[in-house]
Amino acid sequence: MTRRRSGGRAGRKAADAVEKSADYSKLRHPFQPQSLFSEDQIAAIHDSALIVLEELGLKVLLPEARDLLIKAGAWAEGDMVFFGRDLVNEALSTAPRSWIMNARNPAHSHVYEPGALFFAAAGGCPNASDAVRGRRPGDLESFTDALKLQQHFSAIHKLSPSAEPQDVPVHLRHYAMIRAQLEVGDKAVFGYARGRAQIEDTFEMVRLGMGLSDDDFLNNSWCSTVINTNSPRMIDGPMAQGILDFARAGQTLIITPFCLAGAMAPITVAGALTLQHAEALGAITLAQMARPGAPVSYGGFGSNVDMKSGSPAFGTPEHVKMQLGSGQLARLIDLPWRSAAGSASNAPDAQGMAENDMGLWGGMMSNATLVVHAAGWLEGGLSFGYEKFITDMEAVQMIADLCAPTPGDAAEIGMKALRDVEPGGHFFATEHTMERYDRAFYRPLVADLTNFGSWEEAGAEDAATRATRIWQGILAEYKAPEGCDEAVARVEQFIADRTAAGGASPME
Repeated sequence: MTRRRSGGRAGRKAADAVEKSADYSKLRHPFQPQSLFSEDQIAAIHDSALIVLEELGLKVLLPEARDLLIKAGAWAEGDMVFFGRDLVNEALSTAPRSWIMNARNPAHSHVYEPGALFFAAAGGCPNASDAVRGRRPGDLESFTDALKLQQHFSAIHKLSPSAEPQDVPVHLRHYAMIRAQLEVGDKAVFGYARGRAQIEDTFEMVRLGMGLSDDDFLNNSWCSTVINTNSPRMIDGPMAQGILDFARAGQTLIITPFCLAGAMAPITVAGALTLQHAEALGAITLAQMARPGAPVSYGGFGSNVDMKSGSPAFGTPEHVKMQLGSGQLARLIDLPWRSAAGSASNAPDAQGMAENDMGLWGGMMSNATLVVHAAGWLEGGLSFGYEKFITDMEAVQMIADLCAPTPGDAAEIGMKALRDVEPGGHFFATEHTMERYDRAFYRPLVADLTNFGSWEEAGAEDAATRATRIWQGILAEYKAPEGCDEAVARVEQFIADRTAAGGASPME
């Protein structure tokens, strides 16, 4: 990874904020994964999850999905489907360990596999919030602005639905969301699983926008979706439909049970992980029965609730423990996996940064392949925060910087400099320092490293205030990547035709 310097000091003008950071586009985990449970304990959790699938089952609300599983060897009682171990093991034997998550710009295509490290911004937020426009329902402008911020930072590796555009009717929203991704970015795109008609529209827009043939699209992954099971033990109609359709089209499925200990899952970490693992294995099995070899990521977004209020909590010790255990389970079944950071804070304050940092480090220690909600999550996901996104990106970039190799050869040790400097002297002017001073250290995005007097003289701005200026500067100077105009032009007629035909209901 090439080290370059990023901007960020108090008093800096907004336009300076568009200076590019170091190239963090290709990251791999630099540290060995950490374990929470013993090998015997993690094997027992896996076995318990298989017992859940065999004896308790999952409620699968889509008849087509139930029929497919029964044909493959599962059995059913009404909506309840029961999975034998052999069926689950068959699915795990065909699920790929590695695949390419393609983007329109090949520089942003990534090999999705254990050991790789990707970050994605906050997703699925119904509101947007910033210091200039306040808190508001998500709209197309906020959604597009959030995409521009994601495209700007190389440490964000795929696009996310950060602030959903609620000013666009649901039956037309998927057109606006895919169009916006093509219009302002060239990173890997996402699509919602909201009914077969919307999924088919999404696939066709991605195919057209990327300029792909049918074979190119179906034999490679160009779009991803998140599949949330309805904990405890249910896969609803739209999610089951999404699993079938994305799998059959060869597009990436990110399976994500949302198991909050004490609410939708047992109150213990081991119990919550058992439920999460069972649900994930059931969904992975459905995907592989739909198309053996379909790209499917193991995943989990587990934490706890506040037992006083019932509200979700993030960045807690339990959140991190769930990440560590999830990483062990993913390694046991030898699949890449998705984790998440996040914050319950209502403001871009110390609480919010601390919660998010804990989630980021949980992803690092557990060697998660993809860390979702890495930047911008407020209110437990109810809002995408612009200032929060920028302050979170400070932590994301610092973690990304740790992925760069740290040389330890003779030139780095610098014996000549050690000999040249007398006791009590300094190394500022040594040849060793002068050769490296402009690239030796990570330069902060938001943090102010000046002394109190200089900070006060420059306006005594806090981190959130500096973050406002940074995101404003990025948006003011933003230029879409090359090829965006052509990509949008290729989908315009399709969108116009489908809109005139009435769009696509999520229920279709």
